[in-house]
Amino acid sequence: MAINKDKPELWKADIRKSVDFYNDWFMEFAPKAFRESRIKTARQVEDALANTNMLIDISTDILIKHPEALSMLRMSTCPPIARDRLTGLAGVPKNLINSMEKDYRIPPQMDFKALLDNLNRIGAIIKKMADPDIFVWLNRAKPPTPEEINRAATIIADRLCGSISDPIIRNAQEERQLASVEKWLLLKKYRKIDKENKFDEMEPGTFSFHKNIPVTNPDGNKINISVDIVIQPLSSKKTDFPLLIEAKSAGDFTNVNKRRKEEAQKMAQLKSTYSNDINYGLFLNGYFDSGYLGYEAAEGIDWVWEHRIGDFEQYGL
Repeated sequence: MAINKDKPELWKADIRKSVDFYNDWFMEFAPKAFRESRIKTARQVEDALANTNMLIDISTDILIKHPEALSMLRMSTCPPIARDRLTGLAGVPKNLINSMEKDYRIPPQMDFKALLDNLNRIGAIIKKMADPDIFVWLNRAKPPTPEEINRAATIIADRLCGSISDPIIRNAQEERQLASVEKWLLLKKYRKIDKENKFDEMEPGTFSFHKNIPVTNPDGNKINISVDIVIQPLSSKKTDFPLLIEAKSAGDFTNVNKRRKEEAQKMAQLKSTYSNDINYGLFLNGYFDSGYLGYEAAEGIDWVWEHRIGDFEQYGL
């Protein structure tokens, strides 16, 4: 039985309600999420400043010991330097920059002599372009005051958070969506279990978040795909395949239509690996227009709107 995919006459009204729901949340909670992230990031920037002797020591030894400081160092210049731009300016391999910023480590296979040369180039660029209006102590003998350090850390944290503001909001929104589902399921007497439990060993009446499910991709390789919400209905048997739900939120209409194939590809992999009877749906909040909904419906994917979370009952929950 379909929930919303076969009711296009309701889509326009639901889209308006979903957009209003998202906008109300954004206005009230997004600034708080951004502020909390900025406070946490400011502390990390202060640690990075301490590790580099207040930006005076950007030696190869420091960069090897604290590769995670590179994100802060890029935001310490005038103007701030993007990753790709630093790669070009310093003439260093892209994988070095990515490894330091994303994995917080030096590429283990890189030749040590080449590594030292590359890190020297990075350090030279940062020193040459360091913003004197932020790091006012760089051109004087007097060390920085605690107020100056705090001010600089806050400015750099603002720059870092500004460059990743969308992920900050997206993560906060996902946490809120999952909390809404958890609250609803707990009221229905479901029990949350650890995500390490295997999806095919879940007891009836249990649920879990961010669970890996092995599938076979089109190339025949085995891979894991992560599913946001996995629920084994109270009325099911332990051997039944659980209900799989993806939590989706969006702050504009453009990006959802760029990414709408992702769910269809994931469902296709699940069905080809397990069964065509797999129950896979979406939990939507925000800007999802008729084009997106029509595409998902044509692919056989149904959804529940967050502003009408009670529709989960139609999955037999």
